[in-house]
Order: sequence, then structure tokens, then C-alpha cells
Amino acid sequence: MNVSPIFFTHEIRQLEQIALNNGVADLMERAGLAAAKLVRELLDGKTSVLVIAGPGNNGGDALVAARHLKTGWFKVTVVFVGEAARLPTDAANAMQAWREAGGELLDAIPADGKWDMVIDGLFGIGLARELSGRYLELVREINRMNLPVLALDVPSGLDADAGQTFLAAVRASHTLSFIARKPGLFTAYGPDYCGQIHVNTLGLDAPTLLQPTGWLLEKNEVATALKPRPRNSHKGLLGSVGILGGASTMCGAALLAGRAALKLGAGRVYTALLADAAPAVDMGQPELMLCSPEKLFQLDHLSCLAVGPGLGQSPQAVQWLRQALETELPLVLDADALNLLSVHDDLRELTKSRKGGTILTPHPAEAARLLSSTTHDIQQERVHSATLIAQRLNSLVVLKGAGSICATPKGGWFINPTGNPGMSSAGMGDVLSGMIAAMIAQKLTPQSALLLAVYLHGAAADDLVEQGIGPIGLTATEVAEAARKLLNRWIYHLGQNR
Repeated sequence: MNVSPIFFTHEIRQLEQIALNNGVADLMERAGLAAAKLVRELLDGKTSVLVIAGPGNNGGDALVAARHLKTGWFKVTVVFVGEAARLPTDAANAMQAWREAGGELLDAIPADGKWDMVIDGLFGIGLARELSGRYLELVREINRMNLPVLALDVPSGLDADAGQTFLAAVRASHTLSFIARKPGLFTAYGPDYCGQIHVNTLGLDAPTLLQPTGWLLEKNEVATALKPRPRNSHKGLLGSVGILGGASTMCGAALLAGRAALKLGAGRVYTALLADAAPAVDMGQPELMLCSPEKLFQLDHLSCLAVGPGLGQSPQAVQWLRQALETELPLVLDADALNLLSVHDDLRELTKSRKGGTILTPHPAEAARLLSSTTHDIQQERVHSATLIAQRLNSLVVLKGAGSICATPKGGWFINPTGNPGMSSAGMGDVLSGMIAAMIAQKLTPQSALLLAVYLHGAAADDLVEQGIGPIGLTATEVAEAARKLLNRWIYHLGQNR
């Protein structure tokens, strides 16, 4: 899959060293020039810029940008916070060039200044400590100015790897990421602080210099798994999904998953409910075939199973989950199926030894239980947590949340950029499980099914918000229906271009 690569901070440092070893010694000049060009585009005729230059190379990038803007007749105010004598060599040279161009350095933001934009060059990807003192107050002052902000490489105060904040972070309108994308821009708090993300490679072809392990999901790539249906089609050709869950008081979760599987194209969907008083028919979706767990496991034409929505943690739930793990069918495990894995060693061993393909869909609390950790620790290292679960349980994993992380047992990972806060409501995970199962039923590989469903799930929610349906009050049912429309739109577009 040829999607956009993402690199951790230590990998960016390796790329910079590789570039230096190959005679590329002007990365700071390239970065500053790229920033100045972007500022010109964003300001569109306005000319007053406040530049905040920090004590390291990120400050050097900002000083180069300031110099180029000044020579382009912009009114530039530079505030430098640091010690000039302790600047790295390239940043010191950038400061000298700024001074030689007639630039001045202030040590505080003027109280009476008026600007059209702020360039945040305070801290870059190397920050690894909580902000305090003058730096903390400066970040807060930038945020209080209520001006458009261009952050260089990463908003100051944001962890470029994890997307967590170091007590506070600059809220940028735009972020210009140098060389390649960084994971913290797209997951956890990153989307709240980065604004619109731009990438400038500085002339480096990063994936050819260093093999990436992480990528950003993009529609044009995930949608290539889709195939327009032949006219001579029938329900057997489109696969059969089994949904197992729906214990007492939780039948709705299994029905949501089943409905989503139907709406996203599975030929047949069987929903096995554990509740003693389970309904015989879903009056809201009578096309669903409701049955007992015993009946479900007697079927010989299932394409895959989704286990967990509303499953509960009773002895019967353990029994049916074990039976599912012992099949050779592809499995989607969600909700209580994951909670049961976290407390039963034998179920984890069965999961690790499966050959039929297994997909786990934990939210952070479920991931914490699987790793005997805490939700806080999971969120502090979302990529690491997802890849660790994938490797330990020999499964594909999606760690849900802002910037969902999809991980493979071999260490590869993907970040999903779609979705919005409207998805913070009950049933969204059940719908995602049904969507993944539907894609597998239609003969996508488990990995392709996972990536497409995760991207589509969020894109459908985004589509609804654009129509004014959400984010407040957005429901899982609405997302499933929007995903159906979007999927058909994509398939039609693909069909027209083949």
C-alpha cells in the first residue's frame, strides 16, 4: 500500500544525519524558506508577522523564515527566547544572518504590537519535558493572542511522537511538518492543536532513505480494495457474517453490528443473541436473521464472525468465545470479547495460535486491560500500545480514539485521519465491528477490510457533520447509513474510472 509515511522523532534525526552524510547541509535554510513561502500564501496580501524563535534549531528555522520575509518587504517582529551563546551552530548562523539583514531581536512580545500571523518556532520535535516558567507563559500568551499561528514542524509543547501535551501547547491554525509527517500530529491531542497540516520534504525522499513502519491512511489508497459488483451477482457471492453477542439488556449492541454488516454489503447476516428473552426478529431490520449461538455455529457457510457486541462476561460468553476462537474463520473481536481475553490466559493463547485472521478493536480502556496497564499509559504511547497488542496476540489491532491506530503483528502501523468528536457516543464501536466483518465477507483480506472500514467509519461521520448532522447528537445508526452512501459513491467513482 503506497500511503504517506510517518516517522518518529528518532527516525527524523536519522534522516537528517543521512542527508548530512550525503552532502545536504542546508536543511535549516530550506525549512525557513519553505515556511516563508507558506506564510506568503496564507496571508494573501497581509504583511505583518510576529516570529517566536526558541533556543534550538526550531528557533533557527524561524529566524531563517523571518529573514526571507523581511527581504520580501514583510513587517517582521522577532522575539528570541534563549541564550545566543548556547545556540546550535546552524541556529547561530541563522541568527547572524538575521542580524546582518538588519533584523532586531526582542526578548518579549510587545504589548502594543499588531500582527496578522504568528510563526511558532519556540520548540520543535526535540522537546521531551514539561513546559515551565517563561516558556509556559509564552505558549499561553501566544494562545491568548487569538491570531492565526503557523507552527514549524510541530506546535510547541506537543509531543511529536505521542500527540500528548507537555502541560500546555500552542494551538496552531497551520502546522508545517518538515521532511515527513510525525505521528503526534494525527493522534491523541495532535488534531486539536495542529490545525491544517502541511508537509515539506525539504527535497528529501524519506521513504527511500529509511524504511518507514508507519503510514497515514488516505482514501485513494484504502478504496483500491473495493471492486464494483458484477451484474450477475447473488447474496452467496457477497458472503455471510455471523454476529455473536447480545446478552440480557445488551441486545442492541449486537443488532447495531448486524445492521451495519448488512448496510455495508454482506450478502447475509446472522445475529446470535445470548439473552434468554432475545427477540425472534429485528423489527427495525427484518433482513437480519436472528438465531441462537448453537444455531450460528452449525452453519457451514459463514465467511467471518464478529464476537463481542453486548456479549457480557458470563460463563456462557466464555464458552462461545472459546468456540469462535477454535474455528478457522476470520474473527473480529470487540467489547466484552476483549475483556474476556484480558482475564483468561487460555483464550489469549488460542488467539495467538489462530491462523484464520483475527482483528481486535479495543478502545483505550480495553487496551489497558489487555496489556495490564492503565488508560493513561495507553494514551501516552498509542502507537506503541497498538503494536504491542498486535504482536503479543498475533492479531491485527485498531486502537480506537482520535487518530485511531491500526497495527499489524509484524510491527507495521497506520494512523486514521478521519472522524470527529460526534463519534463519542454509544454504539459506534459495534457499527465498526459490523463494517469490518462486512468487508471480510466480501472477500477483502483482513488487513484491507480493517483499514477500509476504519477510514470509512470516520469519513462517514465527517460527511454527516458537513451536512449539519452532528457532531452533537450524532448516532451510530446514522454513521452506518452514511457509510453505506459513501461506500457506494466510492465504488461508483472507481467503476467509472476503470
